[in-house]
Amino acid sequence: MASTRDSIADIWGPRTPILGSQWPVRVDQNVEEEPDRWVQACCFLCSNGCGIDIAVKDDRPGGRIVGVRGREADVVNRGRLGPKGLHSWVANGSPDRLTRPLVRHGDRLEPASWDEAMDLIVQRMKAAKAKYTAGSIGFYTSGQLFAEENYTLSVIRTAGIGTLHIDGNTRLCTATAGAALKETFGSDGQPGNYGDVDVTDCFLFVGHDMAATATVLWARVLDRRRGDAPSKMIVIDPRRTATAAEADLHIKPRLGTNVAVMNSLIRELIAQSHVDRAFIEAHTLGYDELANTVEAYTPERIAEIAHIPADQIRQAAAMIGGSKMLLSTCLQGVYQSNQGTAAAVQVNNVNLVLGRIGRPGCGILQMNGQPTAENSRETGSGGDLSGFRNFDNPRHVEEMAKLWNVDPATLPNWGPPTHAMQIFDYVGDGSIKVLWIIGTNPAVSFPDLGRLREDLRKQGVFVIVQDAFMTETAEFADVVLPAAIWGEKTGCSTNVDRVVHLNHKAIEPPGEARSDLDIFLDFARRMDFRDKDGAPLIKWSDAEGAFDAWRECSRGRPCDYSGLSYEKLTGGSGIPWPCNEKHPDGSDRYYADLNFATDPDYCESYGHDLLTGAAITEEDYHAKKPNGRAFLRAAEYVPPAEEPDAAYPFFLSTGRVVYHFHTRTKTGRSKELRDAAPDAFIQVSEADASRLGIKEGEMLRVTSRRGAAEAPARIGDIEPGTLFMPFHYGYWDDPERARAANELTLYEWDPVSKQPHFKYAAVRLEKVTGALLPQPEETKREAAAETVPAGRPCLADYIGLLLANEACLVRGWEKLHKAHPKTPDIRQQGGLFRTWTSENVAALQPFVQTYGEWREGEPEALDKALRIGRPATGFGLMRDLQDPWLMVNESMVSIAVLVQAARALGDGELENALRGIESRNERQRNWLFSRIRQAAPQALTVLS
Repeated sequence: MASTRDSIADIWGPRTPILGSQWPVRVDQNVEEEPDRWVQACCFLCSNGCGIDIAVKDDRPGGRIVGVRGREADVVNRGRLGPKGLHSWVANGSPDRLTRPLVRHGDRLEPASWDEAMDLIVQRMKAAKAKYTAGSIGFYTSGQLFAEENYTLSVIRTAGIGTLHIDGNTRLCTATAGAALKETFGSDGQPGNYGDVDVTDCFLFVGHDMAATATVLWARVLDRRRGDAPSKMIVIDPRRTATAAEADLHIKPRLGTNVAVMNSLIRELIAQSHVDRAFIEAHTLGYDELANTVEAYTPERIAEIAHIPADQIRQAAAMIGGSKMLLSTCLQGVYQSNQGTAAAVQVNNVNLVLGRIGRPGCGILQMNGQPTAENSRETGSGGDLSGFRNFDNPRHVEEMAKLWNVDPATLPNWGPPTHAMQIFDYVGDGSIKVLWIIGTNPAVSFPDLGRLREDLRKQGVFVIVQDAFMTETAEFADVVLPAAIWGEKTGCSTNVDRVVHLNHKAIEPPGEARSDLDIFLDFARRMDFRDKDGAPLIKWSDAEGAFDAWRECSRGRPCDYSGLSYEKLTGGSGIPWPCNEKHPDGSDRYYADLNFATDPDYCESYGHDLLTGAAITEEDYHAKKPNGRAFLRAAEYVPPAEEPDAAYPFFLSTGRVVYHFHTRTKTGRSKELRDAAPDAFIQVSEADASRLGIKEGEMLRVTSRRGAAEAPARIGDIEPGTLFMPFHYGYWDDPERARAANELTLYEWDPVSKQPHFKYAAVRLEKVTGALLPQPEETKREAAAETVPAGRPCLADYIGLLLANEACLVRGWEKLHKAHPKTPDIRQQGGLFRTWTSENVAALQPFVQTYGEWREGEPEALDKALRIGRPATGFGLMRDLQDPWLMVNESMVSIAVLVQAARALGDGELENALRGIESRNERQRNWLFSRIRQAAPQALTVLS
């Protein structure tokens, strides 16, 4: 047996045009030997989630993989596979797999038993939680985990450890996809599907090089374009990619201007009278604000901002408006750039103002980067509450507590979940003491790698890395756990268009490697997590048991798995959720009834200010009365945080190449894929290359304010002033030079999704004329000591600050009474409020004894206002009222901070005391504000 095609030379395979509405079958295969059996699974190397069969030879204990083929019956790929799917399976048999746990002794990692490694992890976890609270423990996980593993980890961190600090590497690639869907539709979940490709008459790709990132889906698009009545295609991308080369209209905006471009496109759709007013009125909120916002974004203005011809915007609007359908997609060119969530939301707005959603050929695909990114968001291992529940909704928190049989107060909902960038910031400042990194390689994939390496070298943090290979990140670990990978374990994965696949275990993992699920279950047993009745918190012992538990967790939620089972998912195609009593065979189309998930008691999020990231309150959200309507959220354009200048005159963007996945941990171990793309490159325009005397293949150096990298030149297919580097290439295969693109990238993130900005950075470019820059030195990290001096907790300081505020407020009321003795309500209300404030001071005293003395000293600024003598006039009264109003507000900030800390500590007495102070101060603040407003007209407009 052999390969059915050369997917390296012919990436997308021969055309099989869609002549009706059904994409034809074409089975791709790459098999070295005749297998003894085939095992059902799903490809794991892009977000497409193609159905795949694994060829297994049973000529050795545990078996070995000898090839793969596409699954003919699967709705996702109809038998097709791309180059990564056809070739990366050889990584399972790579001789450099990790096969035993490793424990650091001094500056060396040495083999250990599982008992030794796990006992050490448990010891350090328990010690950190006891001494520093659960807030000293963090998890950074991967979109490569199955749903069962993600859900188990979510229960462990939420109800077992009780920490807010968990996120996945999906934060780096597609957190904005989930954020944009929540902002528009109230919940995650794609309002488009792959079947829309087969029938749509218009494609809009925004910042999405589908030809490189999802090769099988791109083949489907090409087959639609080669079929009857080919669909139109618009691509918005600064590079001339294979995707852009296929387009009828290619718009090449300047990096960081996506919001401006999309606002202009929406404006033109309105100006050309393409909007569906009846749909907008019946199914959306916010149209007037959106229309008013985009009005200023004329094509001529956008030509100046984005450096594109004004007529291209008019042409795009005419093409879209003149079609009857629209399938819009976006990916990293939107998510990883300036104003990522705001831009992705505007893509949603395009379909909504046209009313093109919920029917064949009309949808939106906010794409993912890997086939289990959706699972991490569904299950909560990306920080959210499991089942697309809302952490800000007390009823949802109570649902989870009931499901897990724990006290709701123990679940960490006192603040927003900690995103990945913030987790590593906490590592850097020493407040996270234990960090568990699972199936991902941030020492290559994170922005500003010099900063990341500094964080991982931090003394005092105990680092656990769980992976199949000795990655750049594993070099920093105190414990390395050898993990099984795809093909060696059982579990489910969910792709972009919500199709759930079951991956059956095909072979045994090498040596002592274990599945991620088995590692989590062992950890939970050793930690002895219990529910409130004393039973084990984790009540399952295998993958199917975990799936059944997750299925019940999802029941009634948008991602409803309640109608799925291992039996139902075996033998045929993957099945899209929701799958339940109403949809027993799954749901090809989400939101077909145009009832969106925005009901306040059902939604996953109340939304955010798209420019600042500030959360919309529950009260404000209820006031909007969405009633199942989608939100048309508007956003002004804001320039990027960093722009080219005289010192750094180029803009750098990073991205993917078709032959590699993430940091090449698997694809770099396939000879075919490695030979096809052996090294990084720096793409430069023909004009810039000519001006600088650069020839194809010459070694170039790119330098930013953060670091430098070197790679051969690749000339053409990019705009002047812009450079591009693939981010896949790190240091595990010893290139002997600095070549990781993320040495250069910004440590900035989107205000809503918290996704970092990889798509723009100001850099300078030069030819390498001397010695190459050495690759970063391997870590010489010593083992993290069991007891490390740490900064003291600052709770006492804030209690002291609140005490100082309240004591100052007592004096403020006394001053107000003395300064205005003839004003009756000042005497009466001031006396009451002085009593309340004295009670506040008394209520705080016991906690000074509990948490220690305030060590910072009382700030004199609080008393400055009290030393100002003002006349007993109307104006003097108004100003003297303003002083205690400011003091009350100062106290309210301190109270808000302390309440969060009390909840994190589980100190109910402190929280109750603070709530009492908060209630009294809120009443004082309301009275003061009303009294100031009442006094203002007379004091400011009439002579006194």
